[in-house]
Amino acid sequence: MIQLISAGAGAGLFLFFAVASFVSVREREPVAARRFAVSAVVSSLPFFLTAFLPFSGKLLVFLVLMVLVLAAILLFLIPFGRHPEYRQEVPAKRIDERDTMFSRNELMPGSKNYEDYYRRHPEKKVLDDRFRKNAGLLQKGSTQFDPVYFASADASFETIAALRDFVEGSVADETVPVDPGRITTYVKNWSKKLGATDCGITELKDYHLYSVGGRGERYGKAFVRRHRYAIAFTVEMAQEMLQTAPAATVVMESGQQYLASGHVALQVARFIRNLGYEARAHIDGNYEVVCPLVARDAGLGEIGRMGLLMTPRQGPRVRISVVTTNMPLLTDQPLHDFSFIDACVYCKKCAEACPSRAISFNDRKVINGSLRWQINQESCFTFWTLAGTDCGRCISVCPYAHPDNGLHNLVRLGMRRSGLFRRAALQADDLYYGRKPAPKPIPENLQV
Repeated sequence: MIQLISAGAGAGLFLFFAVASFVSVREREPVAARRFAVSAVVSSLPFFLTAFLPFSGKLLVFLVLMVLVLAAILLFLIPFGRHPEYRQEVPAKRIDERDTMFSRNELMPGSKNYEDYYRRHPEKKVLDDRFRKNAGLLQKGSTQFDPVYFASADASFETIAALRDFVEGSVADETVPVDPGRITTYVKNWSKKLGATDCGITELKDYHLYSVGGRGERYGKAFVRRHRYAIAFTVEMAQEMLQTAPAATVVMESGQQYLASGHVALQVARFIRNLGYEARAHIDGNYEVVCPLVARDAGLGEIGRMGLLMTPRQGPRVRISVVTTNMPLLTDQPLHDFSFIDACVYCKKCAEACPSRAISFNDRKVINGSLRWQINQESCFTFWTLAGTDCGRCISVCPYAHPDNGLHNLVRLGMRRSGLFRRAALQADDLYYGRKPAPKPIPENLQV
């Protein structure tokens, strides 16, 4: 019996780590592949020796090994540290879009908006003058400049810009009666057919909206809640592209997925207006809502240390678009999942990898009435204008950002269930993938 159980346990461990090694090879993770291969041998060897070699004290060794195996299983299964009382923070104050770096980047020296903003916020002018000295996003002279990749990214962003006039439109004269449950299911399924990775719905709240617009012709425009519901869509960003961060291929991927998420939102909004209900798409460069907050409340994830939406299967490796509407829908419940917050408290990998040191190492603190993390957006954006890309290092090193496959989803499941497993998994992520993994080469099929 000892021989059979020991051999079975050894074979199981060897197979698990061998599969992990094979998966890592396919994910272009050679360091992890080698370390998993070594783990396959090291972890299984004691069990095989116990099974097939005669030695004194075999029973004791067998019992110790079985205790370790059972402890590992319990670590995964016991729902320890879940904090079911946890509830997401509700912002006490709305965000003024004029304060965001994208809005400030659009301010042209000498313009009316430029004078207005820095008259009200003279303390920000010194900070913003720093990024204005750099080459800028997608500009020649930046450290990551590449004419082909930057042109590819520009093609996506220029296409999005050409579609911004279609975020709203005429509503059909005839209103088609809909069943909230059935139309909700249809919208979710159809949006995924259109290319969305996930879709969630929430009741639109005041804090979801920017208080005042800050970009283009929307500068200074006060936003009011006109719709009852918000539909959030996520679109997955390719891990192999993000692994190159902060190279030009990252902003190329960002542009492509902003465009993809925008297409979904524009089509769904047009569909809803065809049914006779008001609807507005919120896409890159033309938002009236704070997309991560909407997506969080729609049950698609939590807001992590880096200030991005952390989803259960892709982590922060998504782009978001939103449709707001008055069409009757059924809403989803927020996750209220403390495991993401707890992991971010313990991990801090994104903060260590951030080249601009824009991500805090500290615990959450009360900002504008809600407990949360806040990045130093000036430092972050200044690095962007130096590199010419939107960096992406924080996303690329996040333990939740590994590919959406069986191996990593098993780890994510354990992390959601158990606080002990979370800590073990985060330590293992450092062990196998590195605390500060180096950027990967650009995928061969995109090299020029």
